[in-house]
Amino acid sequence: MTLVLRTTDHHVEPTPVLPAAPGGSDPLLQLQYETQPPSGPGATRCVNHPPELSLRGIPVMCSACRAGRDWLLINHSRNVWVRCRCSNQWLEPEISRADFDAMIVIPDQTIYPSVEQGLIALGFDGAFAGTYLE
Repeated sequence: MTLVLRTTDHHVEPTPVLPAAPGGSDPLLQLQYETQPPSGPGATRCVNHPPELSLRGIPVMCSACRAGRDWLLINHSRNVWVRCRCSNQWLEPEISRADFDAMIVIPDQTIYPSVEQGLIALGFDGAFAGTYLE
């Protein structure tokens, strides 16, 4: 997945970073390459965080809809964004990549062709604004 850095105020188009394809015409190497999960500096990872989120003892609330739980945390490089079901998203400097890695309990992965398609599939595209899903 390629990250689309987006807040409710500003939209930035992603710069795709794709790993190099293996050389040669070996179909087994090509298949192995295509089935590997994205990794490296261009990879984006997301984790669903249904409970309330507190940073330094202060509960996180969405500035757009005032939601207090049911977040999607998005990690790209060393940055972590918090996204609400209403599609409001912001950079959260209080959450480090190490904190993000600690929140991944089960390393199961679903790979989506784009961030926007992943957000739609996970229900963080604004369709469930004002709704808590459990």
